[in-house]
Amino acid sequence: MARILITSAIPYINGIKHLGNLVGSQLPADLYARFQRGRGNEVMFLCATDEHGTPAELAAAKADKPVAEYCAEMHAIQSEIAKGFALSFDHFGRSSSSQNHALTQHFAGKLAEAGLIREVTEKQVYSHADGRFLPDRYIEGTCPNCGYERARGDQCEECTKQLDPTDLIDPRSAVSGSTDLEVRETKHLYLCQSQLKDQLDAWIDSKKDWPVLTTSIAKKWLHDGDGLQDRGITRDLDWGVPVKKGDADWPGMEGKVFYVWFDAPIEYIACAKEWADANGKSDADWQRWWRTDKGAEDVKYVQFMGKDNVPFHTLSFPATILGSGEPWKMVDHLKSFNYLNYDGGQFSTSQGRGVFMDQALEILPADYWRWWLLSHAPESSDSEFTWENFQQSVNKDLADVLGNFVSRITKFCRSKFGEEVPAGGEYGPQEQALIDELTTRIRAYEGHMEAMEVRKSAQELRAIWVAGNEYLQSAAPWSVFKEDPERAAAQVRLGLNLIRLYAVLSAPFIPHATDTLMAALNSDDRNWPEDVAAALSALPAGHGFTVPEVLFAKITDEQREEWQTRFSGTRS
Repeated sequence: MARILITSAIPYINGIKHLGNLVGSQLPADLYARFQRGRGNEVMFLCATDEHGTPAELAAAKADKPVAEYCAEMHAIQSEIAKGFALSFDHFGRSSSSQNHALTQHFAGKLAEAGLIREVTEKQVYSHADGRFLPDRYIEGTCPNCGYERARGDQCEECTKQLDPTDLIDPRSAVSGSTDLEVRETKHLYLCQSQLKDQLDAWIDSKKDWPVLTTSIAKKWLHDGDGLQDRGITRDLDWGVPVKKGDADWPGMEGKVFYVWFDAPIEYIACAKEWADANGKSDADWQRWWRTDKGAEDVKYVQFMGKDNVPFHTLSFPATILGSGEPWKMVDHLKSFNYLNYDGGQFSTSQGRGVFMDQALEILPADYWRWWLLSHAPESSDSEFTWENFQQSVNKDLADVLGNFVSRITKFCRSKFGEEVPAGGEYGPQEQALIDELTTRIRAYEGHMEAMEVRKSAQELRAIWVAGNEYLQSAAPWSVFKEDPERAAAQVRLGLNLIRLYAVLSAPFIPHATDTLMAALNSDDRNWPEDVAAALSALPAGHGFTVPEVLFAKITDEQREEWQTRFSGTRS
C-alpha cells in the first residue's frame, strides 16, 4: 500500500471562489485523492484557508467586522461549499491557526540560525488617516506615463507601466481615499533565496516528470534577468503571525508580522498537526507524513495549483524547507494548471463576472460541475467555459451515455425479471469481447489517473461508459428475450454488473452519482476492478436492486439562456 500526501493551493479568505479557482487546484487534487483511495492506498489530503495579509483586513473592514471574526465566518462558509462539491479533505485548516503561528516562527528561527535572513531598511508610504503603512497596490493616483487616474502604486492597469508609489501624481490611499501620506523608513526581514539558487536549480532538474508548465515557470524565475532575488518576509500589519525567532522575540521587529506568502505554504505542514490535534492523534501521527526522519521517507507528496502559484511552490517554499536544514518532506510532483476563462472573457472575483462556487451549487448538483470542469481541465493551455459547451457535455456525456445506460438496463430488468439480478444463461463471445475491451480501457484509465492526466482520464472513462452502451445496443436483450430468455438473462446480469463497475470507476469524478448507484444496487462493494471478469460477476443472481431516479437531468435551452444572462454581469 502506497502512502500519498496531497495538498491543493489554499484559497484566499476574502470571498467565495469562482469555478476557475476550483478547477485550478482543489478539484483535480480531490480527483487524485479519491482515485488513490479507491486503489487501496493510504492518502492524506490537506487544504486550508489563506487568512493573512492586507486583503483580509480590507475585506473585514468592508464587512464592518473584526478581522478574526470575518476570517472565522469565511472559513466556515468555504468549508461548507467544499463539502457541497464533495471535496474529500482529511482536514480543511486555517493559516491563522496556533499550529501555523508556531511552525512559521520555528522556520524563521531556523533560517536565521543558518544565516539566510537579513535585515533591510526600506522606504514605504504611511497613511496618517489609516494609521498604517500601505502596500504599493493600495496606493492610487494618476499615472505619470499615460494620465490614467486610477493607477496603482505597483503598476498602471491602463498602460501596464511598472511604477513605484512615489511615481504617482496626487497619490491617495485606496483604503480611505486620504491624501495625507508620508514616506517613512521601516525595517523588514528578507529571505536570502539567492544563496539557495544552485540547490533549487539542481532539485528542479531532478524532477523529470513535472509538467513543462511547472518547470518553465520555475526556470524563468531562477535565470531570467538578474535571477532569483531575495524576498521580503515581513510586513507592517496587525493581522498575521507575529515576527519571532522561534519562541524568542526578534529585536527591531516588534509589531510586525510575517508576510502572507511566507506563512501560507507552511500551513500545509501545520494543517497536518491541526488534523492530529482535532482527532486526538499524537505528533508522531502527523510527522510520519512530513518528517523524513520520522516515517515520511516513503511518502509520495503531490501538490496541485494554478500557474500563478508555481513560483512560490517551486522556489520560495522549497527555499524555506531547504534553508531550515531539517528533514522535512519536499514535493515529489507538482501538477500545475493554466486558467479557465469565462464565456469570451475572464472570471473576475472583483467584478463578480462568472459563476461562483456557491451559485453553481444553487442551480445544479455538484457532479454536473465536477464532470464538466475536470473533463475540460486547463492542462496544456487555457480553456474556456461556455454555457453551450456545458449544456452539450452534460446532456451527451452524463445524461445520454451514463444515465441512459443505467435507466435502460434497470427498467428492462424490472419489466421482464423483476427487481433482482436474473439467473440463467452464460456469458459468451460477445461478453468476452466486452470484458477484453474494458480490461484494456481500465488499465489505460488507471495509467492516465496515475500520471494526473485529467482530461485523458475523463475521455477514457467516457469511452468505458460508451462501450457498455454499444454492447447493450448490439446485444439487444429486449429482442433476444422473445426467443431466448436465458440468453437475455445473462445479458441483463452483465448490464447490472456494469452499473456497479461504472459506479466504482466513476467515483473520483462524480462521487454523488456513485453513491446513488451503489444504493440502488444495494451494494457496498467498492473494490477496484483489478480483474474485470470477476468484477462483472460481483452481483450474483438473486441480488435485489431498485431502479434509481433519473441520474442526470438534461439541461434545457431555456435554462441555459437564463443562466447565461444571470451570470454575465456583476454579482449582487
